[in-house]
Amino acid sequence: MKAATIKSLKDELSHKSSDELKRLCLQLARFKVENKELLTYLLFEAHNEEQYIENCKSFIDTLFDEIDTQNAYYVRKKIRKILSSSKKLIRFSKKKETEAEVLLHFCKKLKNYNPFFKRSTRLQNIFQTQMRMAKNAVLKLHEDLQYDYQLELDNLLND
Repeated sequence: MKAATIKSLKDELSHKSSDELKRLCLQLARFKVENKELLTYLLFEAHNEEQYIENCKSFIDTLFDEIDTQNAYYVRKKIRKILSSSKKLIRFSKKKETEAEVLLHFCKKLKNYNPFFKRSTRLQNIFQTQMRMAKNAVLKLHEDLQYDYQLELDNLLND
């Protein structure tokens, strides 16, 4: 089955009543967890971006604390999973400031995750890639914010 285009979906949704739209949204939320998470963000967290960023940071902290350190393979695997969760949270917001904050926080946690970070070139490669992405997000921000985030980037790179 081929999916319809965004334009045709938008046109069709414009003909629906408010009750029908509510039913369709709830059906989407039941169908996939990511849809439910996006709907939660849009309804409850989009109006307060600072609180959302803090929630993302605490979520990342919690996931880093839950890593099983018995095997380096599982550490790398869990860190990749944390990164994909972070990317999903960034995608919900679509704001460059949120992207920069969350990526910088992830990079701080990863760099301070000893002794695995210093021994693993894979983790260092993940760190370098995410630092580049954070730098690109910072470059798209207002000049005043760029300066503040650039200081954080420099601190992370120089430590």
